Amino acid sequence: MDFTFSEEQEAVRGLAADVFAAKSRPERIKDVESSADRIDRELWRELATTGLLGIALPENLGGGGMGLAELYVLLEEQGRTVAPVPVWPHVLGALAIAEFGTPDQRDALVPAAADGSLIVTVGLEEFGPYVAGEPATTAREVDGRWQVHGAKAAVPVANLAERLLVSATTDSGPALFLVDPGTAGVTAQQAESTTHEICANVTFAEAPAEPIGPADGTAVRWLLERVELAVAALQLGVGEGAVSQAVTYLNGRSQFGRPLATFQAVTHQLADCYIDLEAMRVTLWQAVWLLASGEDPGTAVLVAKWWATDGGQRVVHRTQHVHGGIGVDTDYPVHRHLLWGKQLAATLGGAGSDLARLGAQLAAGVEVVA
Repeated sequence: MDFTFSEEQEAVRGLAADVFAAKSRPERIKDVESSADRIDRELWRELATTGLLGIALPENLGGGGMGLAELYVLLEEQGRTVAPVPVWPHVLGALAIAEFGTPDQRDALVPAAADGSLIVTVGLEEFGPYVAGEPATTAREVDGRWQVHGAKAAVPVANLAERLLVSATTDSGPALFLVDPGTAGVTAQQAESTTHEICANVTFAEAPAEPIGPADGTAVRWLLERVELAVAALQLGVGEGAVSQAVTYLNGRSQFGRPLATFQAVTHQLADCYIDLEAMRVTLWQAVWLLASGEDPGTAVLVAKWWATDGGQRVVHRTQHVHGGIGVDTDYPVHRHLLWGKQLAATLGGAGSDLARLGAQLAAGVEVVA
């Protein structure tokens, strides 16, 4: 496996870094956090205008026609600056529609998602212990029309999305369904969120829905794998951004006539951060490479998810710790990396859940890709 980025991928990274750096300064993020939507509409338009928002979507549907690697490069750069825009639920929801939707669904939704004029989000999590691919939410066909029953927890930007893509169990297996949040039978209650996104707990009572793809678990597994890697890519960027802030701070502060960065206890903490970040990086790109090349990823996706969950939390905690008392001051930007890191680490199950699922995969004979 060669994880070296191509010229095109490096160009994506450079453009994304420039856009996020220009639009996601701490003072700007603070203003966005106090707004009603809590997302940066100007940055959202900039991502659409530059083509970054639709970079992984099919070219014939208004996207850039590139791939998963480019999307995860974009998400890593977003994580560095903790930029307040809902890229991952929007793009992955649109990608699932492009992959499994009918021609009418693709034509109606994907181009609008690519240019940012319509926001899509995904609802995969539920209340109670996380169980991958086996939703308690159900869907049934009544007189030729599908209805969704149940509830989804912490659905990102449900207050802004024009379409929700949710997983539900049918008589033949798990499937994805497209729901209009403004339709009868859908109720959203705002949930507490530690990051920029306003999440909502959404309940469905005979809510009209359109199936996306087959009802045999295929589409749900496809989306879950890509969401898990999106979380890992964001978490890698969050950790890198947190360490960068810590290095700047420690080089600029002195004690006993020496920069804090030269103290052995501090260098040990940052060395541990480096080890975790490198493990997160290599497991992420191994899994991305396998998915992008069409190979069976085996346990690779879950291994990347676990490293992001477990190692990512350690990184953001260490970087806040080396900031001392200023690290918990909400006027100092490093606290956002801690909050993002903690929320991402709980998305689709925490580290314990990841290990339990990984153990189940190994017991079932799923291939370990080395």
